[in-house]
Amino acid sequence: MRGLAALLLPAILQLAACQAGGAPPACPAGTAPAAVAELAFGRNGPAGSLRVTDPDWDAFLAEEVTPRFPDGLTSFDAMGQWRGRDGRTAREPSKLLWLVVPDTTLEEAGSRTRPIAAAYRRRFGQEAVLAVYRGGCAAVLGN
Repeated sequence: MRGLAALLLPAILQLAACQAGGAPPACPAGTAPAAVAELAFGRNGPAGSLRVTDPDWDAFLAEEVTPRFPDGLTSFDAMGQWRGRDGRTAREPSKLLWLVVPDTTLEEAGSRTRPIAAAYRRRFGQEAVLAVYRGGCAAVLGN
């Protein structure tokens, strides 16, 4: 999957990360400031069996995510590992949602994605959704 992402993503989107601390660097010519939100959704239920099927995920994207981000998104299959409230470490198939939102602050990106995480937790009885937010510069190449 990493190889495929390395081949496809640069052709679709160019992204330069901001420096940690201090002001972000000026965006390269042809790009604009953007917030990047990455959300990781576990797919297993409490007993360790697959709870969120591919059709379930597709319906969730269509009903909860696409209306909030109609300009586009990227969804990856992943394998996650985390420690639950019970202290046990679990590995599970996951979905990674990658959202690049031009002209948006990190706070705005968080405000727009927290309802997605809440909807997923309610709909599929999940304990948590991991969210990572960072700033960068983005451009859709070829338009």
